[in-house]
Amino acid sequence: MSPGLDILVFGAHADDAEIGMGGTIAKQAEAGCRIGICDLTLAEMSSNGTVESRREEASAAAEVLGLAARSNLELPDRGLVSAPAFIERIVAEIRLHRPRIVFAPYWEDRHPDHIACSHLVQEAVFNAKLRKYMPGVPAHNVEQTYFYFINDTVEPDVMIDVSAVYATKQAALRAYRSQFQTTGSDVVRTPLNQGYLERVEARDSLLGQKRSVAYAEGFKTKLPYMPVRFL
Repeated sequence: MSPGLDILVFGAHADDAEIGMGGTIAKQAEAGCRIGICDLTLAEMSSNGTVESRREEASAAAEVLGLAARSNLELPDRGLVSAPAFIERIVAEIRLHRPRIVFAPYWEDRHPDHIACSHLVQEAVFNAKLRKYMPGVPAHNVEQTYFYFINDTVEPDVMIDVSAVYATKQAALRAYRSQFQTTGSDVVRTPLNQGYLERVEARDSLLGQKRSVAYAEGFKTKLPYMPVRFL
């Protein structure tokens, strides 16, 4: 059985978690938390890169961030729907790692897969605590679920100062060369390779200004906010 995680982060594609909360992951890993990322798809529909290159990039980013675990459920890219079989796969991942805290993409975003991932994870977090749902695997109650921003942002409920580890976040993002590189004869122009990383940094810098720090990451929650140990 898995020794358990303090935090389990879900993303539709490898790089989602790093974009939204790479600094928070690095900060909590440095503090001794066991953190895992579960990517739902292989991002096989991406305009740039291949499934194999994305696997290698995700592995490199995991090493940079100090993850305790990284997995991929290999659900269909651009085919994330609210199917019972998909929810069961995510529930199994939650019950395997038994995290205290789960993170998922914010439920409003320009990318449909990010929205779908958010809803699937919310369904799975709820079902994971039900003893009679998938009774062959012990139920697990997640203490708190938070939502991170990828493309679209709103006023956060929680902000984390990530100034001291921002270089680590940037290094993790640079691991995804196939997505963010701008040169090469076969590179297809996408929003990700047209100044996207600069916009992520600008977003984190602007949020940091609200706390008079260099960089911050923000999160939403649907439950009344309660202080948790990782903050």
